[in-house]
Amino acid sequence: MSISKLLSTVFGILMLASVAGCDQADGPFEKAGEEVDNTLESAGDKMEEVGDEIKDATN
Repeated sequence: MSISKLLSTVFGILMLASVAGCDQADGPFEKAGEEVDNTLESAGDKMEEVGDEIKDATN
């Protein structure tokens, strides 16, 4: 398994775990948690892109 796929899987699991723990997203802590989730997802996407670029450059 490549590093980018592993990181994507880890971030996906973290996002699912955070969503499963919240029934309602009304309060400030829930909103902050959503912001963290979005940031982690974006970082995971960027890491995957960089991994793909490195892979392409080495071929």
